Amino acid sequence: MIDLTAKIQNREATIGIIGLGYVGLPLLIRFGEAGFPLIGFDIDNRKIDALKAGQSYIKHIPMEKINNFLAAGQLDVTLDFNRLCEADAIIICVPTPLTEKMEPDLRFVTNTTEEVAKRLRPGQLVVLESTTYPGTTEELMLPRLQQTGMTVGEDYFLAFSPEREDPGNRSFHTGNIPKVVGGVTPKCLECAQALYQSAIARVVPVSSTRVAELTKLLENIYRSVNIALVNELKVLSQRMGIDIWEVIEAASTKPFGYTPFLPGPGLGGHCIPIDPFYLSWKAKEYDFTTRFIQLAGEVNISMPYYVLEQTAAALNTLKKCLNGAEILVLGVAYKKDIDDDRESPSYAIMELLLERGASVSYNDPHIPKLKPGRKHQFQLESVELTEIRLGGTDAVLILTDHSSYDYEWIAAHAPLVIDTRNATRNVKENRGKIVKA
Repeated sequence: MIDLTAKIQNREATIGIIGLGYVGLPLLIRFGEAGFPLIGFDIDNRKIDALKAGQSYIKHIPMEKINNFLAAGQLDVTLDFNRLCEADAIIICVPTPLTEKMEPDLRFVTNTTEEVAKRLRPGQLVVLESTTYPGTTEELMLPRLQQTGMTVGEDYFLAFSPEREDPGNRSFHTGNIPKVVGGVTPKCLECAQALYQSAIARVVPVSSTRVAELTKLLENIYRSVNIALVNELKVLSQRMGIDIWEVIEAASTKPFGYTPFLPGPGLGGHCIPIDPFYLSWKAKEYDFTTRFIQLAGEVNISMPYYVLEQTAAALNTLKKCLNGAEILVLGVAYKKDIDDDRESPSYAIMELLLERGASVSYNDPHIPKLKPGRKHQFQLESVELTEIRLGGTDAVLILTDHSSYDYEWIAAHAPLVIDTRNATRNVKENRGKIVKA
């Protein structure tokens, strides 16, 4: 352990990061900035080829620093997992999705752990960052690593540190977001602390990997439950003839005891729609029902259906039917000004519209072509936003409030605008065309 911590402190430890996506790539950049030699691993040859060619596949992550690391010989990216033995610290940032039955799908974590176990050598630190249920590190990873015959905390070190990424956030980034760390043993925690303290402004040690695993789930469940609450209130306030956005703005003036959450067309992103169900699944092992999590999930999953109903009702006021209507969707990213469409509610809404007989097209300046998702398969490309196209639709449906959209111009040329994000709040003219959903 002394050798490893000394190597870390001297910036001589090679950092290997498995999974070069929304979590792994920013982490790789941060450790590169801190002066460490790096190896990036991924099973997707398209990512490896893009990085080597200096091409970005995640819009908000600039390639300049990565190109500099590559040119200086500080970084190499590879498909070859045999090179894991070269890394002193291995950080795993692979997806943890759900199955069709809403159960944890840990095949990426399992497969990656087995690949690491094949090449594990004395003195290495292994850290899981992928969000998962409490117990994953010790119950799933540890037994596979123990099959090497080495002893955790003595021969090698194992820890969990949940990722905390917020794509598109200009105030917080990998380097200044506090890092929670839990180790399987005290020596494991000491090594993991040393690693992250070398690159992250603040490290928060906790007593176990289980505490660290549950910490991330609590963060996401907190958001899921509160978003579900405000979504439910949105539906109620609509029936009562009250503008929920005005209510939220007024409540936000309270300087204590209140945190504003905003309603929308449903939940998106890799974390909030998925991670709470990891805890719900694990809770069954303890004969416990996570009622808040399940209820929040039900409310949030229902929101695309609410948007569908509001769209049909708005068309009805113009004596038009949803069946056969031309609907132009604005925005498929799960939040504004990013190119991340993972678990975006836009997909569910577009599928519902198509099932009801509508004709659907979309525009998103950040996503030129739709990618295959966990549940939805679309063969669509972003259409150009013109006055003629706006005027030729029956309704424009705002699902993502990108800053680049000129909402005043959109409202002027579209016959009907259905706004799920309060994006048109500052539009002064043509307000009679706008319906909030």
